[in-house]
Amino acid sequence: MAKILVLAERAGDGVKNVTLEILGKVTGHEVEVVMFHSPSDEAKKSLAEYGAGKIHLIKGGGLEQYSPEGYTNALSDFIKGGNYDYFFSGATSAGKDMVPRLAAVFDAGMASEVTNFIFDGDNFSGTRPMFAGKCLAKVELSGSKPHFITVRPNALGLPEQTTAGKGEFVEGSVNSGDIRAVIKEIIKGASEKLDLTEANIIVSGGRAMKDRANFNILEELADTVGATVGASRAAVDSGYADHSMQVGQTGKTVSPTLYIACGISGAIQHLAGMRTSKVIVAINTDADAPIFTKADYGIVGDLFKIVPILNEELKKIL
Repeated sequence: MAKILVLAERAGDGVKNVTLEILGKVTGHEVEVVMFHSPSDEAKKSLAEYGAGKIHLIKGGGLEQYSPEGYTNALSDFIKGGNYDYFFSGATSAGKDMVPRLAAVFDAGMASEVTNFIFDGDNFSGTRPMFAGKCLAKVELSGSKPHFITVRPNALGLPEQTTAGKGEFVEGSVNSGDIRAVIKEIIKGASEKLDLTEANIIVSGGRAMKDRANFNILEELADTVGATVGASRAAVDSGYADHSMQVGQTGKTVSPTLYIACGISGAIQHLAGMRTSKVIVAINTDADAPIFTKADYGIVGDLFKIVPILNEELKKIL
């Protein structure tokens, strides 16, 4: 039985779904959770329900706001006293920024952005996309422990059944060390919707949207189905959408349950960011567009006619 530590990141009053996805996958091992922000009762309940034996809240000077140096120093200090075999985090902005630093501190192996994994006894074996998703690599970790793993959000999915843990809550202090770059303030974006990397449903528009104002029809569809709106690089470069909305090799990598591509041709750079979506729906006037080779469902036609009809029909159903 491996001893596993999972980093939980806050999302509103709860925790990010990727944390629960990881917990649901590592059942059968000794699992603990570490957090930097005081969890709500709802968060504690969720973490315990998904298998956390202990929930550690760690505090220290300079840890009120995220900083890669401060969080890395604090976690390395905490991990050294815990004798853990594995450290898991979501492949979020913070996870991608911080976990490689931790692996370097411990001179240990790391598997990044895995989309699935299994344990054979205490031995980890994971799957991760490579070369813009053209192939899948099997990764194993050896050498000194703990090993470090980041998991792509939405890739594992939440388990149908959970194995509850004790959820014992423990507070402790750690040393955050010298922090050279300090984050003074984090300003929340205007949108209340989930970030693209965490969204379960995404509606994306391409260059065929023709104008920034035309993204309103995608916003309306997104409101109906509870989705987040994304965009291709072509749409972003044309000024129709902000870079924060970009899906693709030079944007964000997403793995939603449903991805609706509107007026997106399906360039390889875009496919690299969304090809692990569970179900892909494509709407395009070009029947030979590459996106149709990856789509589970395709509609050949004008998105400006199809999307409003689709929205009205979905309103009736939902």
